[in-house]
Amino acid sequence: MEHSNPLLRNNNSPKFITIGEVMLRLTPPNYDKIRVATSFDASYGGSEANIALALANLGIDSTFFTVVPDNSLGKSAVRMLRSNDVHCTPIILTTPDETPTHRLGTYYLETGYGIRPSQVIYDRKHSAFSEYDFSKVDIDALLCDYDWLHLSGITPALSKSCADFILRCLEVAKEKNITVSFDGNFRSTLWTWEEARDFCTLCLPYVDVLFGIEPYHLYKDDNDHEKGDLKDGVPFQPSFKQQDQIFRHFVSRYPNIKCIARHVRYAHSGSENSLKAFMWYQGETTESKLFTFNILDRVGGGDAFASGLIYAMMNGYDADEMINFAVASSVIKHTIRGDANITDNAETIRNLMNMNYDIKR
Repeated sequence: MEHSNPLLRNNNSPKFITIGEVMLRLTPPNYDKIRVATSFDASYGGSEANIALALANLGIDSTFFTVVPDNSLGKSAVRMLRSNDVHCTPIILTTPDETPTHRLGTYYLETGYGIRPSQVIYDRKHSAFSEYDFSKVDIDALLCDYDWLHLSGITPALSKSCADFILRCLEVAKEKNITVSFDGNFRSTLWTWEEARDFCTLCLPYVDVLFGIEPYHLYKDDNDHEKGDLKDGVPFQPSFKQQDQIFRHFVSRYPNIKCIARHVRYAHSGSENSLKAFMWYQGETTESKLFTFNILDRVGGGDAFASGLIYAMMNGYDADEMINFAVASSVIKHTIRGDANITDNAETIRNLMNMNYDIKR
């Protein structure tokens, strides 16, 4: 008998793969501060893992590639992914000979409340993922038979081996005509703003679906960088006209990009935010509805936005539905503990997208 996932909505749906680091997340319960915590809630997360998990819960054939140490922590992370119907066959469990420090990256989350914002402390240096020699990976075999590849700017910041690996994955994906989505996801603790812009700009010629407008160079004059960047002066909360102009500059410079989307956050406090989003698709910029909501767990909101848009594109939504479904995916994630959106029914997100909050029974 062939093995199959009974939760897949359609066995003919696109096959999705993403690549990145999965980490142990430790969170003091009850909004406690780390400095007074006597216990921590343990879970697992990481940007790309969050997206693989969210799509798998919605019935997409979703695969995750990572490297973890061959110990109980690494196996526990894989078990969590598998329990959410993510295919984990390509995952590499390493020995101390391959990754000498032999550890799983960890981060501590201090959840904000009211006017106190959340805070993250990373402990991921010398993780198995960052120490692994990715030149040993057969990328052609890894990406064989997939329709969609998602990458982010976090992975290349971890080591030179990781950066070289991501660029090679982009090249192979282009050769195989795989749809590529990319999220810059700048992390100031991993590299500088200019380092991030330099590398992520190299990725743009290979990208079909782009999340966010930073960190990338979009020079006013490619021959004279002193003239500045076209994004200079654009506020974090731009007007429709400002955002439309930036989107059009991107696609003019990189005609391979078929869709650009970014969400805009309004932080009223650590516990109440508003979200909306802009998207350029098929020659037009679309603006979503504005959602205001209370926050249970903010981490992973951007990943839920990305997974929501990917799901909507895979299922042929029109532009207005695509961007509103993506924002609603992010909003509903803020009501779920943990890194990822574990919503397993797209209709739940669609109800929120239509601002229908009534009880379902």
